[in-house]
Amino acid sequence: MKRISVNSECPCGSGVKYKKCCHKFHKGAKPSSALELMKSRYCAYSIGNAKYIINTTHPNNSDFSLDKKAWAESIMEFCNSTDFLSLEILEVENKIDEAFVRFKASFSNTYMIEKSRFLKVNNSWLYESGVYNMQKEK
Repeated sequence: MKRISVNSECPCGSGVKYKKCCHKFHKGAKPSSALELMKSRYCAYSIGNAKYIINTTHPNNSDFSLDKKAWAESIMEFCNSTDFLSLEILEVENKIDEAFVRFKASFSNTYMIEKSRFLKVNNSWLYESGVYNMQKEK
């Protein structure tokens, strides 16, 4: 995991210190909305918190694996080879046990826009799937 001070600005783009934002979710608090989960997952990717990504992924997700060691290694490879620059929330659609968040994540020289689907299972939000496209910065 990349070292981040709890007093640093949270990578999710909230403008709040990490300790008052996504840190609490990474330490075990449950996000109360799909948007909170989405932002805390982006933050987890940016700091290389593979365990959080694994624990907040729905079993229906195509990346889901029972081989958590290999899955974590794959996540860390992505995290370590990617510069996470910013997150912009474009649209949020909430239902009772399902929600969609459309966002733009910017990386060095590229960005992606994804519409993520989240499902609420046993009172916890999980990332189920996403449809995205990558774009080169101009």
